[in-house]
Amino acid sequence: MISTDRQYMKRALALAKKGVGKTSPNPAVGCVIVKNGAIIGEGWHKRAGGHHAEVHALEMAGGAAEGADVYVTLEPCSHTGRTPPCSDALIRAGIRRVFIGMSDPNPRVNGCGVHALQQAGIETCVGVLEDECRAINHPFLKSISTGMPYVTYKCAMTLDGKIASVTGESRWISSDASRKIVHRMRADSDAIMVGVDTILADNPQLTVRHVRGKNPLRIIVDSHLRTPESVAVLSGDLAQGTIIATIESNPKVHARYIRSGATVLVCNSENGRVSLGDLWKKLGELGVQSLLLEGGSHLAGEALRLGLIDRCIFFYAPKVIGSDGFSPFAITGITDMAHAVPYRTVSMRHVGPDIMVTTHPENQCSLD
Repeated sequence: MISTDRQYMKRALALAKKGVGKTSPNPAVGCVIVKNGAIIGEGWHKRAGGHHAEVHALEMAGGAAEGADVYVTLEPCSHTGRTPPCSDALIRAGIRRVFIGMSDPNPRVNGCGVHALQQAGIETCVGVLEDECRAINHPFLKSISTGMPYVTYKCAMTLDGKIASVTGESRWISSDASRKIVHRMRADSDAIMVGVDTILADNPQLTVRHVRGKNPLRIIVDSHLRTPESVAVLSGDLAQGTIIATIESNPKVHARYIRSGATVLVCNSENGRVSLGDLWKKLGELGVQSLLLEGGSHLAGEALRLGLIDRCIFFYAPKVIGSDGFSPFAITGITDMAHAVPYRTVSMRHVGPDIMVTTHPENQCSLD
């Protein structure tokens, strides 16, 4: 692998990122076709059920693709799903070499795409910028390997670590610039989750407003069905995309939510509350690969305790509340630093007046 190979794979990665949040349950993939030192075709997977990145790139290259090199961020598929195998399309086009960012862990593909290309006499190289290629598809990789969603917990807090005042007020801790990033995160996620206490305190819409993009599914963790029918997430068209997770199984109690258009998801009980492990599994079965957890502190604390959070994004605002107020994780019992939950910081950057910190709990770093 030489520097130009990395350069072309970086272009394929840039293309793949255009599909993030739009291709679920499929991965985001980018492809570049190069001949005589020039890019003659490129494409990305734009939506589930549509053409894959390789097909878009081949269509752009046309007959010139014969004898060319291909750079693709994920192993080309070798089976027929909603679209034909991409490995067959590359073979028919007469491609000379294929540089692949990473193998596809999907059991229907894993190694088969590479094998098909090699059997056709096409030289292959796997692992070009592999870490970067894995990073854009963490939700897909987590779903394939565990059947559960990749969970990002985000919160805005003051410099002294408070997400709300003692009265529960939290609007607005962070800046407009930070909230715009959060809405992009919402648009790129399959689902967004809050606890019932957040619904009762803030009555949020949980929609995408500050950027262009789709609204995610809205999931309310409400063990004992305390959500009023009048809240925003059960009003009008929003109700159709709202799921209430509960341990209450009485159909008569469910009826008032179902009439509004919402879905009631009955989960196993753990200590009188929704078992988050069971909920995560059920969401995976529903096809949710990326989950944005927005609060509150009890829900976040329980998810952290159970090791169900894969990434945390904290927006620190230059404000101080003092000793009164709420912390992001309502966990207790840690009496010395040896038992503190360790984090690994991935990145830090300024967002307007705020500081955005991206971290991973140390026990959830296997996808990096």
